[in-house]
Amino acid sequence: MTASHTSARVEQLIAEMTLAEKVGSLLVARVVAAEGGELWEGRDDQSPVGFGATTELIGERFITHLTLMNPAPVADLARWGSRVRALAAGTRLGIPVSLAADPVHGRDRNAQVAMSGGGFTTLPEPIGLAATHDPDLVRETARMIGAELRAAGLHIALHPMADLATEPRWARIAGTFGESPELAAEMARAYVAGLQESGVAATVKHFPGGGPQRDGHDAHFAEGAHTVYPGGRFEDHLAPFAAAIRAGVVRVMPGYAAPLGLDYDAVGFAFEKRLITDVLRTRLGFDGVVITDFNIVHGMSLPRLGVQLPVRAWGLLDLDPVDRVARLFDAGVDQLGGEDDPSTVLAAIERGLVSEERIDESVRRVLAEKERLGLFDDPAARAAAPEDIPERIATREHLALARRVQAASIVALQGEPVRIEPGTRVYAEGMDPQILARRATVVDDPADADLAILRLVAAYEPGEGMMGRAFHGGSLEYPAAEVARITQVVRQVPTVIDVMLERPAVLTPFTELPVVMTGTFGVDDDALLDAITGRVDATGRLPFDLPRSMAAVIASREDVPFDTADPLFSFGFGLGWSRIGANAS
Repeated sequence: MTASHTSARVEQLIAEMTLAEKVGSLLVARVVAAEGGELWEGRDDQSPVGFGATTELIGERFITHLTLMNPAPVADLARWGSRVRALAAGTRLGIPVSLAADPVHGRDRNAQVAMSGGGFTTLPEPIGLAATHDPDLVRETARMIGAELRAAGLHIALHPMADLATEPRWARIAGTFGESPELAAEMARAYVAGLQESGVAATVKHFPGGGPQRDGHDAHFAEGAHTVYPGGRFEDHLAPFAAAIRAGVVRVMPGYAAPLGLDYDAVGFAFEKRLITDVLRTRLGFDGVVITDFNIVHGMSLPRLGVQLPVRAWGLLDLDPVDRVARLFDAGVDQLGGEDDPSTVLAAIERGLVSEERIDESVRRVLAEKERLGLFDDPAARAAAPEDIPERIATREHLALARRVQAASIVALQGEPVRIEPGTRVYAEGMDPQILARRATVVDDPADADLAILRLVAAYEPGEGMMGRAFHGGSLEYPAAEVARITQVVRQVPTVIDVMLERPAVLTPFTELPVVMTGTFGVDDDALLDAITGRVDATGRLPFDLPRSMAAVIASREDVPFDTADPLFSFGFGLGWSRIGANAS
């Protein structure tokens, strides 16, 4: 949003702000909500998580954008938000605080990229939305997500991911809309439209596409510092972002990675002016807020958790943090994600590396966004009181929608629905036995069973350390011992295998067995049981190819869609089990 589009109120506010207040508005600090919805006031040397005091961030550092880092219960979150609003109202200019969060409606428990639990309506991961191949359903779902976020007092969604899943080994495919540039563009457009219709600022990421990670390594780690383009398909990865911008997305987050093989500097995307200003702003016409991904100016230490988050300024690790800030603002960035110390930006201004006029340009954008969100008129707009949460979040209507989405995302890969009755003896892995017991007799040994149901997660190689273990990367083939174990179960009893396809697993050994097989993306046990017994239609279709072998994956090019030779199951495949004629229980 340019100066000509801003209101007199915004311009007057900029004129009244001190330089320190302006800089504070361009920092996006991490925060946690304390138990019971209290403000977290622990200092760094006292905090079990390493975050500073909320009152200091808002009252002394003039920070007006906070990102929630813990999945507090929704009622506590509502109480916490009201306390944050009161704290902001008491500052000199009373600028309201915008509250942001990573995805909270899925099942991903990697705290670096998402949260789950807390009481929000639970949905499949975004890749499951893509598996519905239904943009109208996705828009309806995103509208519900936005309504729940606003009810909880959250204004900014740090999603969706518009990255393409062209590198099957990448650990973050579950957050994408799949491998097809066309489908991902359609889903990104629908998701952004639905969120913003609910009054939430959507953040599309990781511009200009974080999918083609070299050898599949994630950009949170040094070995994943680069995206590569051996097939020359940069434009494919740009397409979903262009669609989101056409849909009116108001925020864009560049990725960490530094591109190789393009006519751009091999530095993190956010630092490259020809990408942020020339491509994003000029060519694609985006004039909203550009926020960096977190920790690209400074690293972060969480001593009580034994975690050290390195600075992720790939290609520019030798630069002083002040020079990094200068390059970011020169590139066209507006806000610094995860930064809560204004001294670095102030030093860049004092050294003449960033002008106050340039700072004003970004402040204008972030204030205009607050105005569009209605925060100046009513900071509590659309937020629910704690006692009203049950009427606004995880309502009967929302839960029914979630169940519809789950059914529409389940991909039938092999076989036909099975019969389960109260007396059917079922051996299960990866299921809640109490849920299963409502429909069948649960047994502990496959030799005693009439049916086995095995819920698996896509194969991965565990990483090192807490962060490394959270990102499921590496080989997509199951170890031989695991295949042998499952084969032994199948030899004893008719078996259903369900695979949580957070990545495109190699399922070849299982297709050679006489099993019923489904692919899911984060669905309840009840939803799966409904699908495999024919109670509901299982109409999902694959949002990516499933490779036949790791050899095919290794031989494929990271940036090219559908480049694994002779896939086991192709994009769009799904048997489409129907209740018509199904042997429903």
